[in-house]
Amino acid sequence: MDVPVLFGERWVAPKVSAWSPVFNPSRGEEIARVPQCGAAEVDAAVQAATVAFGTWSRTAAPARAAKMFAFKAQLEAHFEELAALITRENGKTLEEARGDVRRGIEVVDFACGIAHLCKGENLPQVADGIDGATMREPIGVCAGITPFNFPAMVPLWMFPLAIACGNTFILKPSEKVPLTAVRLAELFLEAGLPPGVLNIVHGGREAVDALLEHPGVAAISFVGSTRVAEHVYVTGCRHGKRVQAAGGAKNVMIVMPDAEPNATVRAIMGASYGCAGQRCMAGSILMGVGEAASLVRDQIAAAIDKLLVGDTSANPQADMGPVIDSAARDRILHAIEMGVAEGASLVRGGKHENPSGGFFVPPTLFDAASPDMHIAREEIFGPVLTMLRPCDLDEAIAWANRSPYGNGAVIFTSSGGAARQFAREVQCGMVGVNVGVPAPMAAFEFSGWNRSFFGDLHVQGTEGVMFYTRQKIVLSRWDNAYRRTQGW
Repeated sequence: MDVPVLFGERWVAPKVSAWSPVFNPSRGEEIARVPQCGAAEVDAAVQAATVAFGTWSRTAAPARAAKMFAFKAQLEAHFEELAALITRENGKTLEEARGDVRRGIEVVDFACGIAHLCKGENLPQVADGIDGATMREPIGVCAGITPFNFPAMVPLWMFPLAIACGNTFILKPSEKVPLTAVRLAELFLEAGLPPGVLNIVHGGREAVDALLEHPGVAAISFVGSTRVAEHVYVTGCRHGKRVQAAGGAKNVMIVMPDAEPNATVRAIMGASYGCAGQRCMAGSILMGVGEAASLVRDQIAAAIDKLLVGDTSANPQADMGPVIDSAARDRILHAIEMGVAEGASLVRGGKHENPSGGFFVPPTLFDAASPDMHIAREEIFGPVLTMLRPCDLDEAIAWANRSPYGNGAVIFTSSGGAARQFAREVQCGMVGVNVGVPAPMAAFEFSGWNRSFFGDLHVQGTEGVMFYTRQKIVLSRWDNAYRRTQGW
C-alpha cells in the first residue's frame, strides 16, 4: 500500500524518488510505504491551504464549530477502527490505542467551543469619547509536525484547534505512523470540512525544513525529541514564524514511606511501561525515599514478572507491546548495557526478546543508580525504569531539579505537607500528587519547561487558542462623542 498525500481535495501519490517502509512493530513486517516528500510537495500543500484560507478565515465561528461537532461524531463512530489502526502501525496495546484516540477527541470537544474561546474584550469609555475592544483573528497557514508515539492524539492536539480558530493546516505526521493521520483527514473531509483547510504531506527532515522555511507558513507546532525541537524552534523563528516545540523529558516519580502501596505500584507500572515507555510523560526515574526504597523496588519487580509482553495486533491480552522499530530497540538495549557498565543493579529485564519477529524490549528495572549515570540523566524513550535512593524529600527534589528537562514529576504520599513542598519546589511544568502521569486534560495546557519545551505558548487549552490567533485592538469614537470633542 502506498500512502497518499492530501492537497486540497486531491489524495495523490506524489512523484518522489524515495519511499520508506511502514512496519507493524509487533511482527517486524512491512505493511505500507510512505513517500519522502520535499519542497515541491510542501509548496503544493501550502498553495492549497492558502487558497482555502481566504474563505475559511471568514467563515462564522458557529459554522466552524459545527464542523468540529461533525468531526467529533465521525471520530466516535470510527473509534474502534482508529484504535485498531494505531495498534497495527504503532504497536500499542488496544487499550492504550483507545486512550490515544480518546485523549485526541477531548481536544476536538474543546475546539467545539471556539465561539466562546475566541471572544475578545471591551472597555467602553477607555478615554474621553473612545471605546476600546479586542478581537482574536486567525493567523494563516499553520503546520504540525508530529511524532510516532501518539498517532491520533498529538495530531488532534493541533489541527482541530488551529482550524476551529479559522486557520488552514498542513499536517506532517511521523513517517513511521502515517496511516492513522490519513484516516483522521478522511474522516474530517467526510464530516464536511472544505477542501484545502486540512492538507497532509509525509517525509523526514527535507519535508520538515521545507515547512520551516516556506514563507507561506505562519506557525509551526512540533512534538518530538529535544534535539529536533530545538532545531524546529531556531529555524522556524529565524524564518519569522510562531513556533511551539515540545521536546523530550526525564520524568521523576518520588515515593514517600507513607505512600499507599497498591495504588502507587499500579500508577508506577502504568507510567513506566505503558506504551512501552515511548512517551514524553513516561515515568523513567523512580526515587524511593528512605525505607520506601526496597519495598517499592520489590513490588515493581514482582509486577514486572506478571506483565505479558507480546504481539498486540494478535493478542488483546498483551500488557505491553513492542517499540516502534529496530533502531529504537537497538538504541534502548545499548542504553541498558551502559547502565550495567556504569554499575547500576539490573533487577529485571535487559535481555533481548523477540516474540513474533517484532521489535521488543522487555520491561527493565535498575536499582542503586546514581544521578550522574547515563540512564538517570538522558531520555531513553523505552520501557526502562531507573531507581535512585535519596535519603529524604529535600534530596529527592534537589536531584530532580538537576535535570535539564522539565515536563513532569509526581509524588506518592499521604502527607499534605510533603505534597505541598514538592509541588512548590520541583522545577517542571506538570506535577502529579498520587497521579502516575500528570498529563493535563484538553482544557489545560501541556506545560513543559526548560529543555522539554521551546516557545512561549503551549499546546492545548487557552494558550493553544492564543497561539493559533493574533489579537487586534480597535479604538472607536462615534457621533455625538466625536462632535463634542470637536466643539460642534
